[in-house]
Amino acid sequence: MADHSTQRSLSCYQLAKAASIEETTDAAENDVLRALSQIIDPDFGTDIVSCGFVKDLFVNEALGEVSFRLELTTPACPIKDMFEQQANEVVLMLPWVKKVNVTMSAQPARPIFAEQLPAGLQTISNIVAVSSCKGGVGKSTVAVNLAYTLADMGARVGLFDADVYGPSLPTMVSPENRLLEMNPEKRTIFPTEYLGVKLVSFGFAGQGRAIMRGPMVSGVINQLLTTTEWGELDYLVIDMPPGTGDIQLTLCQVVPLTAAVIVTTPQKLAFIDVAKGVRMFSTLKVPSVAVVENMCHFDADGKRYYPFGRGSGSQVVQQFGIPHLFDLPIRPTLSASGDSGMPEVVADPQGEVAKIFQNLGVCVVQQCAKIRQQVSTAVTYDKSLKAIRVKVPDSDEEFLLHPATVRRNDRSAQSVDEWTGEQKLQYADIPEDIEPEEIRPMGNYAVSITWPDGFNQIAPYDQLQMIERLVDVLQPVVVEA
Repeated sequence: MADHSTQRSLSCYQLAKAASIEETTDAAENDVLRALSQIIDPDFGTDIVSCGFVKDLFVNEALGEVSFRLELTTPACPIKDMFEQQANEVVLMLPWVKKVNVTMSAQPARPIFAEQLPAGLQTISNIVAVSSCKGGVGKSTVAVNLAYTLADMGARVGLFDADVYGPSLPTMVSPENRLLEMNPEKRTIFPTEYLGVKLVSFGFAGQGRAIMRGPMVSGVINQLLTTTEWGELDYLVIDMPPGTGDIQLTLCQVVPLTAAVIVTTPQKLAFIDVAKGVRMFSTLKVPSVAVVENMCHFDADGKRYYPFGRGSGSQVVQQFGIPHLFDLPIRPTLSASGDSGMPEVVADPQGEVAKIFQNLGVCVVQQCAKIRQQVSTAVTYDKSLKAIRVKVPDSDEEFLLHPATVRRNDRSAQSVDEWTGEQKLQYADIPEDIEPEEIRPMGNYAVSITWPDGFNQIAPYDQLQMIERLVDVLQPVVVEA
């Protein structure tokens, strides 16, 4: 009996000791997380712990060692070095910490809603359109140099030349393999590559420039873009063709564009055409995040000259509320690099033009991260309130909706007769206590809501803003012990 009693005592002691160690470890981990929560992401306005950046936290309080990984939204994060330094500093300030090991990483490349996309686009995080809606303003120059700037920042980048009538990419870059290759089994396309950036252009298809009608061109562009094996990309830059017609609309509707960069020149005529493009993107719910005004000025004899006038770029910014404006000077080297097959930011990475593109690259990275964050949290279900919480991107307004009201306001063919407009879904068909099973973003304009009956409802933000809102919703009460 004594032996059994001793064993039980030891067992209890070991359990108590294990519990004590676990409590100590939990307390130490909480200390570390509290310290790290002092670091605020300037783009999201939230601490890095709440953002979910802290991964694989390991604490050994006895040895004073702490290790963890910071998983950022993109490898091109312009402040990743600052995050790493601050993380080391705040954790080392804990009295028991002697050594900190911080590893930096980035989230896997994936769009917000991969399920609805062609296979070739399912591992691309951000798709950025570079557009001017007018030929000859330097759009391709901006697209190419932006792509190589993002690559230099550490991102995995692809570049798609969407101009079938006059592809520019074969002139502006010099890949060793100048022909796209096919995978006969999968019927997919392998992109060519130059200096680490994956490239696709009709000019690499061995056809030169196309002579075909609009619908055929839309089909070619769609095939080139969606059947290419891009692999994992952080950014796919699309050099959009000039105009706002069928080809441009097809691209915007087939591809989940994250954002657009608008290229213009100082002339009034350029502004008129660019304004059409900005309105097109606005209608299709694609945020325009920056304006690049090309051929702005040149310096000579100690003076700055503006040969084409001033104000087109700032007019676009002011009229349409686009947050960032970048001026590109007239530089013979910028034009020459476009003809030589080596982008200016690669040929002269420390030059004035490269610095402007570095600022543009930082802007694109930050704005894309903000947009993804806003879209992913725009519509959520609050279980404690039993309400759908809505905060539409680019809006400060936040409101609550009753799930049953949202379900009853479905306007699809399953709920409303397309010919007569008669309501097929009746009020009583939906129980008052219905709750959504899943809410997923559908680009920058809507969410997909899955209900318990298996129905997937597409709810555009515009429609959600028109639905009757919940009033006098009681916040959950926390009862203190």
